[in-house]
Amino acid sequence: MTRFLEILPDSAQLIERCLSVILEQITNRLVEVEKFSLVLSGGNTPKPLYEALSKEDLPWERIHIFWGDERYVLSEHPDSNQGMARLAWLEHIDIPTANIHPIPTGSGDPSLDAQRYAKELEEWFKTDFPIFDLVLLGMGDDGHTASLFPGTKALKVIDKSVTVGFKGKEPRITLTLPSINQARCVIFLVTGENKRYPLSQIFANEVDLENYPAGLIKPQGDLWWLLDKSAGRELKDR
Repeated sequence: MTRFLEILPDSAQLIERCLSVILEQITNRLVEVEKFSLVLSGGNTPKPLYEALSKEDLPWERIHIFWGDERYVLSEHPDSNQGMARLAWLEHIDIPTANIHPIPTGSGDPSLDAQRYAKELEEWFKTDFPIFDLVLLGMGDDGHTASLFPGTKALKVIDKSVTVGFKGKEPRITLTLPSINQARCVIFLVTGENKRYPLSQIFANEVDLENYPAGLIKPQGDLWWLLDKSAGRELKDR
C-alpha cells in the first residue's frame, strides 16, 4: 500500500483535485483492461464531485458503477445513495443500464439483499472477493466509513464480501473490510472541522483503529486521503 495525504485549501479545490485523481486512475487503467470498476460513496460530500463527473467525456460503456454501502431504503427515497448519484450524475451521461450495479434494497430482508449483492459481485468478478479498480469513501465524525461503524459486528466479517451494518437500529448494506481492502485504489474525500479528531487518531502511531474503522482501510494499491483545510488542520505537519 502506498499512502498519499493532501490537504486542499477549500472544498472547490478539494473536488477539483479528487476529480483529477479519478480521471488519472480511469485513463491509466483502461489502457490495461477493457472494463473499469468504480465504487461510489454516499452522503453529501461527494455530490459536487458526481456533478463534475457528469460533465466529463469518458468511455462510459467501459465503466461499471458499484456502491460501497446503502441505507435500507428504496432508490426513490431522499436518503438513498443510489438515488443521489443518479440525480447528480448517472442520469446525465450515456452509460448503459447494465453498467450500473446498485445494491438491492427491495426484498424487505437486508440479509437477503446483502447476499444478492455478494452474488452479483462474485459473478461479475469471478472471485469470492471483488477487486475493484477504484473505491470512493467518506468518513463520519465517529470515524466510520461505508456502513462500518465503531464497535459493530460488520467490522468482524471476513468471510463475506457484503454484509449488513447497523447505525443504531437502522440496517444498512455494506461492503466488508476485505472487499474494500482488495481494491487497487481507494480515495477518501473528507471535509469539515468535525472530522479533525478522528483523523488525528487514525494517523496516530498507536490507536485502537476498531474505534475508528476508516483507519482499517488498507488497500492492496494506492490509498489517497484528500482533505479540506478544516478537516486536515491537525495533520498539516505530517
